[in-house]
Amino acid sequence: MRENTKPLRVGVIGCGNISDTYFTNGPLLQDIDYIACADLRPEAARSKAAAYGIEAMEVDALLARDDLDVILNLTIPAVHAETSLRILDAGKHVYTEKPLALSLAEVDAMEAAAAARGLRIGTAPDTFLGPAQQQARALVDAGTIGEVVTGLATVLSHGMEDWHPSPDFFYRKGGGPVLDMGPYYIASLVNMLGPVTRVQASGRIGRRTRLVTADGPLKGQSIPVETFTTLNALLSFESGAEITFLASWDVANSDLRPIELHGTKGTLRICDPNDFGGIIAQGDLVGGFTEIDTSTRAFGANNRLWLGEFPFSCYRGLGLAEMARAISEGRAHRCDTEFGRHVLEVMLAIETAAIEGRSLYINSRPKRPAAFTPEEAITFRAAQSVEVLP
Repeated sequence: MRENTKPLRVGVIGCGNISDTYFTNGPLLQDIDYIACADLRPEAARSKAAAYGIEAMEVDALLARDDLDVILNLTIPAVHAETSLRILDAGKHVYTEKPLALSLAEVDAMEAAAAARGLRIGTAPDTFLGPAQQQARALVDAGTIGEVVTGLATVLSHGMEDWHPSPDFFYRKGGGPVLDMGPYYIASLVNMLGPVTRVQASGRIGRRTRLVTADGPLKGQSIPVETFTTLNALLSFESGAEITFLASWDVANSDLRPIELHGTKGTLRICDPNDFGGIIAQGDLVGGFTEIDTSTRAFGANNRLWLGEFPFSCYRGLGLAEMARAISEGRAHRCDTEFGRHVLEVMLAIETAAIEGRSLYINSRPKRPAAFTPEEAITFRAAQSVEVLP
């Protein structure tokens, strides 16, 4: 623990699948300490509490506690804003899973509530803080591939019903491939290229019902589809880059790369922005591609491990820990509502542009979050030893 600091005490609302990752990562990060959890299903809260050595409570009781500093909102997207507002009304900082909300009006209400109480709002995704995305940003910022002219970002799969035990909410309002997976891709692109200024898009529903085959309470049931399952967008950036974004849950298989940027001097291939690490590759005008594996190796001096080895290079919760430290230091945090609101505005514009068949201009112009260096990242480790690769 850093001298003269204490971790922020964290409560969790929502004990579904993603909560395990946050709870598992908690001991790796020194600025946060998970204390209690709650869920509308008491048995879910009790199960997580028993597994991770914390206290299970009812939601109202959790909100009423005076020994919690921040609440991690892991509810389903349809109630993200409602839950975040309850957390703020209870006088606590909030960090929410993506998307930040389902409308800009909801975000405005959240920001007003936070400002009135002197509280912070943070939002996933935080994967853009990881070594892969930060390495890619560093290469773009250094002009390694020249001015970025065009590129392609793709999130393509068969959908959620084959692996998620309760996939129905993915196909309701607030779901779909853009609002569910898009935050990772849009956040990554904005982190590297700056804000989006205009959106064009088309879309459709591939199948009106989905058969759930994953083990769980809905296995064998057909669930209705209420939102686009395929959206194709063109994103125009203030920097001048024109990026095509393909998002679909109607794809049996694909070999397209998650993100590829093409500049005046070369090309950059970037791994899945849903992960913190992975392989990126740089190609020039005359040669092949040079790969950089960021899964465990830092992208800077001394070949230091970034936060230490961890399965899948997954450090979900890092954005929450960075917000906790920013609060203690009295500075802005990186996964803030200015950034998250812009990502949401872009995603909503993609859906609206597809419905209305017209271009939409994006009003917000957030500053890019400050670069997250290996030297800073390593200070978030609960164990402060620095490992060196041979």
